[in-house]
Amino acid sequence: MHVKRTLTLLALVGGCAPSSAPVGAPTPSIASKPVRADSNLVVAAQPTIVPAPPLPDHSVIGDSALLRRLAADSAADAAMLEKLHETTVAATDPTASLESAAAELGPTFDINVASYAEHSRVRYYLDFFQGSARDRMAIWLNRLPRYEPMIRAAMLANGLPGDLVYLGLIESGYSNTAVSRSRAVGMWQFMKGTGKEYGLRIDGWVDERRDPLRATNAAARYLARLTDQFGSHYLAAAAYNGGPGTIRRGLRRIGGTSDDAASDDEAADEPSADDSFFQLSDTRYLRRETKDYVPKLIAAAMIAKKPEKYGFEPVHPADPFQVDSIEVLDATSLEVVAKVGNLSLADLLDLNAHFLHAVTPPGERVFVRVPPGRGESLAPLLRDLPAAERLPAFTYIVRRRETFRSVASRFGLTLKDLSALNPKVKAAKVGTGTTLVIPGAAQLKLFAAEDRRVASDHRGSVRRIHIVKRGETLSAVSRRYGVSVGQLSAWNGLAESARLHTGQRLTIGMKRGHATARRSPQAKKRSLRSRSRAG
Repeated sequence: MHVKRTLTLLALVGGCAPSSAPVGAPTPSIASKPVRADSNLVVAAQPTIVPAPPLPDHSVIGDSALLRRLAADSAADAAMLEKLHETTVAATDPTASLESAAAELGPTFDINVASYAEHSRVRYYLDFFQGSARDRMAIWLNRLPRYEPMIRAAMLANGLPGDLVYLGLIESGYSNTAVSRSRAVGMWQFMKGTGKEYGLRIDGWVDERRDPLRATNAAARYLARLTDQFGSHYLAAAAYNGGPGTIRRGLRRIGGTSDDAASDDEAADEPSADDSFFQLSDTRYLRRETKDYVPKLIAAAMIAKKPEKYGFEPVHPADPFQVDSIEVLDATSLEVVAKVGNLSLADLLDLNAHFLHAVTPPGERVFVRVPPGRGESLAPLLRDLPAAERLPAFTYIVRRRETFRSVASRFGLTLKDLSALNPKVKAAKVGTGTTLVIPGAAQLKLFAAEDRRVASDHRGSVRRIHIVKRGETLSAVSRRYGVSVGQLSAWNGLAESARLHTGQRLTIGMKRGHATARRSPQAKKRSLRSRSRAG
């Protein structure tokens, strides 16, 4: 859709070209769902506040340096994270080193790095991060100082070691907008179901998995719960990656927890040492990514703690992530907030990545984050802003077979309204490629229609086929795809307590009209009993 591309491009580069249009004038808006790109624009918690140049008149900036930079950075992040998650090590036996690192590392970390620094998998990932991943690793390391104090504080507040901050390195490279192939989102790569379980708002307007403050708090609480279950930070990290059910069953099989009759929902009876992870990782009970998850963490932590030792440039210091917030009572574009407050639009988009359309939800009281010290002065200006000026106009490129009248109808406008915003356009001569200016409020209709379409596609089509890996369970697969165990078992005609076998094919989502065609045996029995009682 032309309008979607227009809005997306402007969302990335809205502050790049000069103009003199006042707030509220029919200036094209950047307010749209941003491209899933990592914003590497701000490295300080208190960004430099510079005047945000007004947006260009009714134009699409498809070749700006900023757009190219963001797109290239996003692609490089995605490629390296994918490579990191797919890279595994065949060898598993510890290897001896000429000189042990234990004496040096022991006092340095509050997680047990020293005991495993010479493990073959750890050494492999130390080489990996210094080799093919060096350039990206350097970028990720320079993102760390901004978030490190916040993450450490959240971990410590939940009784966890602060050095679990380095999990963010291997999860996302500290990107708030990272999206995995399995649709895990944000710095902490939450699936939709798990995110909601830990209180994150995830809907068509807001996705708090992209909010570093809320997502970090949720991740710390989840890791604390897993640590309580397994008595080991490394087993907790493995469960964060592969699912607690997989870890419980694996430990039972190697004699690390209660016997096989224990429920999958029960916590481990006895605390497990960190050694148990490496014992478990040498078995067939974990999938390869989970086997290597903790070695990746240890290697990343060793480099992050002393980057110069491993050939990286010193990490640039940065102020910690800190924000002010202002109350907004109705749909308001972040572009407008930037103009009213004379803020950098790039900084504002970075601070509010959880607003999926760069617009606050309509009819809701929410808070927009702004740089520290700006909230008090900006709040009254935004509060007094007329409703008509909260969503500036945007451009729409007429598609094939559309007319001036059909475009007006599409956005719920009268011909008079549309003509008033486009005085130089003759209705009779509108054709494919004509650029029209549309009132800002029509954005809400676009976003709502898009969200309904996505939701309909999600409910009404087969999403994908999942091939079961060794050690996976229904609960682990359901968490991976953000669905319930009941849904997954119904889609595949399985009992909710069914065990999976390696190589088994699972359907994730069913076509509309077939949602009950493959009910589990338990569901069928309940249905028959209810019919019998009704008869």
